Amino acid sequence: MKNSNLFLLIIVICFLFIQCKTETQKSQTISAENTVKYAKGFSIENYDGFSIVTVKNPWPKATKTYTYILKEKNGIVPDSLSQNTIINVPIQKIVVTSTTHIPSLEMLDEENKLIGFPNLDYISSEKVRALIDHKKIKELGNNQSLNTEVILDLQPDVIIGYGIDNNNPTLDNLQKSGLKVMLNGDWNEETPLGKAEWIKFFGAIFGKQKKAEGLFTKIETDYLKTIEIAKRAASTPTVLAGDIFEGKWYLPKGTSWGSLLLKQANSNYLWQATTGTGSLSLSFETVFEKAKNADLWITSGQFSTLKEMTDANPHYAQFDAFKNKNVYSFTRKKGKTGGVLYYELAPNRPDIVLKDLVKILHPELLVGYEPFFFEKLK
Repeated sequence: MKNSNLFLLIIVICFLFIQCKTETQKSQTISAENTVKYAKGFSIENYDGFSIVTVKNPWPKATKTYTYILKEKNGIVPDSLSQNTIINVPIQKIVVTSTTHIPSLEMLDEENKLIGFPNLDYISSEKVRALIDHKKIKELGNNQSLNTEVILDLQPDVIIGYGIDNNNPTLDNLQKSGLKVMLNGDWNEETPLGKAEWIKFFGAIFGKQKKAEGLFTKIETDYLKTIEIAKRAASTPTVLAGDIFEGKWYLPKGTSWGSLLLKQANSNYLWQATTGTGSLSLSFETVFEKAKNADLWITSGQFSTLKEMTDANPHYAQFDAFKNKNVYSFTRKKGKTGGVLYYELAPNRPDIVLKDLVKILHPELLVGYEPFFFEKLK
């Protein structure tokens, strides 16, 4: 009887052990919820002591997925993930390579962690320019040929790079030298809120996910509210975009970031029926035939005055939007070394861009609001 009870006890213990082990295995294989809502190019999954950031589309038609493990202090990363790039967070020193990365650092109050950047003159942010003036940020040359010697001396915790294809030998060499590189594909997002949501990427590496979430939620709320305001408009103005560069007229394709903003501002962008996220390349004659009577014209940003436009091409004056002085540009707001603020900040703040467009297209809907980026050319 004693032996029988002992045997049963052993069976029960074994059963509980197996069940416990199974539950543990299950808990390790269950994926955490992705905290990214609009962006298609990355995801964030949070676990106890670490997060997994997956970058899926760092350049058009990319076929490779990049996985980064953000390890917190005293966090334990499972062996199954150890083959991926592991970065200790929160980071203290960072190198970024696109001006679109700068606003996220500034909004998170982490611009003082920036120690290097290629082509410093492109940066418009006043806070970051002050750091540059005080020699806190090093010049790193050109994005496709970064000064590896300077970067190795700086020893950043992470380098945030981007690529237009799968060919960036400078970043590859830096990784071989032991530095950590994360790819950022914010520029490849197709929707305004998708681009803006990359602030969560930076929130994760600085250990400020809650702050990043709050900042993005505010942008999202204001953006969606402005869309609803635009729906009240009594008219839908027709819009022409872009201008001629090296003999061709470049303007946004119909499913691009810029085209979607114009649509959500309740306008009739004349090429919104086209597909694609890049630019159309058309002849002057093709554009003039379709857009000569357009109500409003948003230029590419090459020109600061109407005279500059006609000096470049006198035929611009044949468009009704030009005759009626309804031509707008976003290039008048620049940093002190000539960087255009729109290129740096607009992808991060689509709520401001949309408000600007609604004010331009339907001034009666946003009484008292003054456009931040856009100005009417004189």
